[in-house]
Amino acid sequence: MIARKRNLRLETERLTLRLPRHADFRPWAALRHQSRSFLTPWEPAWAEDHLTRKSFTARVYWAQRSVNQGSAVPLFITRRADDALLGAITLDNIRRGPAQSATLGYWIGLPFVRQGYMREAIGAVCHYAFQALDLSRLEAACLPENAASRGVLEKSGFKYEGVAQSYLQIDGRWRNHVLFANLRHDRRGRTDAG
Repeated sequence: MIARKRNLRLETERLTLRLPRHADFRPWAALRHQSRSFLTPWEPAWAEDHLTRKSFTARVYWAQRSVNQGSAVPLFITRRADDALLGAITLDNIRRGPAQSATLGYWIGLPFVRQGYMREAIGAVCHYAFQALDLSRLEAACLPENAASRGVLEKSGFKYEGVAQSYLQIDGRWRNHVLFANLRHDRRGRTDAG
């Protein structure tokens, strides 16, 4: 696992997690377009310019700024065998001081679901967060009916903590979310991360 701000790169058995770059625009736009009906029930509503190069360029600059400022770690998930873009995973809202915590978010393209890629990516990001960033707590939330997301969080060492009412606007509506957390030194049960 290599972790430098400008060239942040996490390696797993099958994956490379790295910052987005301008050359990723076409594969990213194609994967998001192909996966639109699969992703939109679980995500905030897409802006009209969501799949444009201009919007993607802003995303690339935001990613680099966020890493430099220590406020987020937005990574693309690529397959090592062929460098195919599979999805993305982000540690966001990194809080220092007494909190030492962050929020985890992720998506995977439709052709790559149920192949263990997201669990592998979550494991790498949790390890990086606990070891390299010295965070103590990672939080994640998903819609109650998103069984796949709940399952991958639980298999990745996250524990259910409750329900947040009207937590996020998803697909244009305020929606309740179930909350999960993974603690660096979790006394609530075994975890493989960190």
